[in-house]
Amino acid sequence: MSSSNNRKVISKASPHTVKKFDLIEEYIKSWAQKLMLNDACNGLVFIDCMCNSGIYTDVEGKFVKGTPLRVAKALLDVARTYTQKQVFLYLNDNSEDKIEELKKHLPTEERNFRIVTSVGDGNELLKTIGSQLKPTKHLHFFLLYDPYDASIDWDALLPFFKNWGEVLINHMISDSIRAISLVKNNSTKKKYEGTYLVDDVKKLIPFGSNKAAYEQRLREVIEFLKGSSERKYYIAAFPFFNTKNSLVYDLVHCTSHEAGFKLFKKTAWKTFGDQSSLKKRHGEERQLVMDFAEGNLCRNVIDEYCYNINSVASYVQDNFRGKKDVSLDDVWSLLDEHPVFPSDGYKSQIKSVLKKDYDAQISIQTISFSDRRE
Repeated sequence: MSSSNNRKVISKASPHTVKKFDLIEEYIKSWAQKLMLNDACNGLVFIDCMCNSGIYTDVEGKFVKGTPLRVAKALLDVARTYTQKQVFLYLNDNSEDKIEELKKHLPTEERNFRIVTSVGDGNELLKTIGSQLKPTKHLHFFLLYDPYDASIDWDALLPFFKNWGEVLINHMISDSIRAISLVKNNSTKKKYEGTYLVDDVKKLIPFGSNKAAYEQRLREVIEFLKGSSERKYYIAAFPFFNTKNSLVYDLVHCTSHEAGFKLFKKTAWKTFGDQSSLKKRHGEERQLVMDFAEGNLCRNVIDEYCYNINSVASYVQDNFRGKKDVSLDDVWSLLDEHPVFPSDGYKSQIKSVLKKDYDAQISIQTISFSDRRE
């Protein structure tokens, strides 16, 4: 292979991309173990319909394994542990050269570990797989949907929202924020109209650079597509920033499983070093605000792009301020409903901040909250 072709096949991975690989790998390891321990689960299906070549170079020129290779290794280990259960991987890219490169690095199949590679449109692959989903088989799937721009084919994703499984969408929010107000090409307009399910791209222009508006629209689309079901649906979203501190994309995790929702939040925070993103915080990113109810000044955490444990404790204090003998279960339930804040893995740290900064009185089963504001 010529060096020119090699550059086309092996992409460069920015630090935030490598961190995305880390997050998905660590989540899949925990997700797979948790499900395989469940007697109702007969096996796992991992789908990466836009998988690239599986091998990258980092900013120093060193080779880095991407998501499909990391996940294949993790799931092979799982298959060897749970030999009576099946593991399937579907890996697809629209470049034959990239799939050929990927095959060089994949592990060998085993009796209960199968890899299906394909070349073609990822959305078409999902439509084929989606039409064959049968809940009675008790196979739990994880779908990674990672387009290179803000292009989402909801028809392809629809069956996966309606079945028991998990979907992780790479929402290229920087593409939307940068381009929507300037778009003139009809095909590009249709792309954004399809991604956000609007009949006219002009309706998105007021969103401007408001990340929360695009994220909320995505949530509305997912809630609509999952249909009227008694199953509660959980959606978590975590932003990724480049080295210049600019927002690049959100990873949006969708599941009917509360355990998966809690696990993904915990894994994301651990991956980011006990905070909700890698955005560089300037000091504590706080400002003085007037508490008109109490007539005094307080400090408020203002960086919604990068929460830390202090932010979580502040949220809990705001919700239970002044209440006595609140069950710890109620405190953790509050956080378990939050789209970003974790409870699992951070309970001791949260209690420590509540006690130190807010004078909370904590027993084995309850917390009594002071009237203090931050």
